[in-house]
Amino acid sequence: MGAEGPVAVQTGEVLGSGKVLLFAVPGAFTPGCSKLHMPGYVQNASALRDKGISKIVCTAVNDAFVMAAWAEQQGADKDIVMLADGNGAFADAMGLVLDGSGIGLGKRSQRYAAIIENGVITDLSVEPKPGVDVSSCDAMIAKL
Repeated sequence: MGAEGPVAVQTGEVLGSGKVLLFAVPGAFTPGCSKLHMPGYVQNASALRDKGISKIVCTAVNDAFVMAAWAEQQGADKDIVMLADGNGAFADAMGLVLDGSGIGLGKRSQRYAAIIENGVITDLSVEPKPGVDVSSCDAMIAKL
């Protein structure tokens, strides 16, 4: 989200340089994402920077307005870049689409975290079942 509204970006611009930690959630404002996943990254942003992470990025299949409101509500708007994937194109390109139509969510992203170094994914931790475990901030800090 830019100062004047949504701004289109290429993922290479956001993820292509430095050591980036990208985490994906099925949806902004959903319980697991809001109570477990995002808070860990907000609370430990400085610990990630101390481990060499230059940018923390969160993506979800939500629009930029929702992502900006969620960032503000979570206190993430200063430390975490919110990457809206409104149509799910990024989740699809990653091969990490979650079919949540059975619970009214439609096409979403699977929950995961990735360490990306100069545009190359060096670690990808996809949650094998519901919950926040392998993609948690604590799990990522342990890998760095």
